[in-house]
Amino acid sequence: MEIETLGFDEWFQREADAAGMNGLQVARVVAVDREHYLVQHESGVIPAEITGKLMFSAASPLGYPTVGDWVQVQLVDDEAFAVIHAILPRRSLLKRKTPGKRVEFQLIGANIDTALIMQSVDGNFNLRRLERYLVMVRQENIRPVFMLSKSDLISRDQAEGITADVQTRFDGLPVMHLSSHASSNLDKIKTLLEPARTYCLLGSSGVGKTTLINCLLEKERFATQHVRKKDGKGRHTTTRRQLIMLPGGAMLVDTPGMRELGNIDVGNGIAGTFDDIVQLADSCQYGNCMHTREKGCAVLNALGNGSLTEGHYQNYMKLRKESEYNRMSYLEKKQQDKQFGKMVKSVMKNKKLKR
Repeated sequence: MEIETLGFDEWFQREADAAGMNGLQVARVVAVDREHYLVQHESGVIPAEITGKLMFSAASPLGYPTVGDWVQVQLVDDEAFAVIHAILPRRSLLKRKTPGKRVEFQLIGANIDTALIMQSVDGNFNLRRLERYLVMVRQENIRPVFMLSKSDLISRDQAEGITADVQTRFDGLPVMHLSSHASSNLDKIKTLLEPARTYCLLGSSGVGKTTLINCLLEKERFATQHVRKKDGKGRHTTTRRQLIMLPGGAMLVDTPGMRELGNIDVGNGIAGTFDDIVQLADSCQYGNCMHTREKGCAVLNALGNGSLTEGHYQNYMKLRKESEYNRMSYLEKKQQDKQFGKMVKSVMKNKKLKR
């Protein structure tokens, strides 16, 4: 298989030339399961590991390979195994805050062209959650497409109403409905997926991501599970991140369902998703307006006269506060790690001098 079919284009070729190959070959990471990697090169898919140098030079998870990365590898054991020496620059990198209280990045996928953001139109549907996904996607200039699953569970009028709400809120972004009884919808999705382009499927557990993948593959390759009746939440079906080659030549990054989606330092994504509020903010009386109680705040005026909805405003304020808090916490953590590293080096140096 030629690497061009995996999405290696002129942009990545220039980056590879600038990095210098030094006898190494280019491969793409197609699966990550903790510290275990699978990479694909022209001869096939093989297991891989990273060098100790790459491991110890990584200051954070951002320095480790993730699904979709292009990497420079050394092939060993008659090309049955690969050693990853370096990661080529990424054109895009989807990431979120790790679940829980820890403030660190968790990688989702690299070099994504289009994000397929999936929600079911039953109890899972939530415009505020779509905004949160869109912030993450737009931060990396990735094209978003909304996919609303389980449309067969609601009436046609309800489906059209939800579509109108989404397109009104998100300025006409593409919206596609999925139904287990409508093959025409699946055909529309297939025409969306272009060869040698990389797509990422995002959504909560139980919205039908694995079912869609099986339909696109035209076989039951991955197991599916039922949604819990008690709370309507899905169980995790996907347990690792992987790049799936589809019959038409497109590639799809499958990720575990996300019940928690925190963001770190996503100012550009927030500005792109809440551009209506950003435009209002330009008319505020003060340049450093916090849009909470300031006199002459155009955002609060719009909220008061009803041209800005309460839910939209609250989500904007919440995401902005969360992004800034996580950014400051992350920078503080990095500074502490740096100081700790200096202390360890100093202790080791003193030990050598005493010998």
